Amino acid sequence: MKRRVALYPGTFDPVTNGHLDIIGRAVKLYDKLVIGVARNDAKNPLFSFDERVEMARELAESVAGDTEIEVLPFEGLLMHFAEKVGANSIIRGLRAVSDFEYEFQMVGMNQRLNADIETVFLMADPRHQAIASRLVKEIAKLDGDITPFVPELVKARLLEKFV
Repeated sequence: MKRRVALYPGTFDPVTNGHLDIIGRAVKLYDKLVIGVARNDAKNPLFSFDERVEMARELAESVAGDTEIEVLPFEGLLMHFAEKVGANSIIRGLRAVSDFEYEFQMVGMNQRLNADIETVFLMADPRHQAIASRLVKEIAKLDGDITPFVPELVKARLLEKFV
């Protein structure tokens, strides 16, 4: 039987409870989950590439269960990275209809690049649907309480950035 390997890509600037929810759901479905931390300088990340990889590694262990999890940095085309890590699925989290519209276009393009790699959408838990890394950073910057949105590790690191 072929090993089920999924790739969950993202910028993870920073990792939120919504991301961890999607990771927790994905590990129930796959033998191995690769969390691909993307270099995307166009998004002007608050955390460095290395910081984002490190946080993802530390947090992934808490939701791994029996599934093998590997956190890897990547840059370049997502499908090239998916092929490199041997993924047969790409995991994408959906929060709202606007997410779907963008993701729908991406699936079409990715299918043209490699039809053997399926995209699997996982709906965010209703408690996490409004969480976006961009909004969490804004709340932290304005001295708001981000406790419901991020793990303690991320909260501490975000607060260090804005002190």
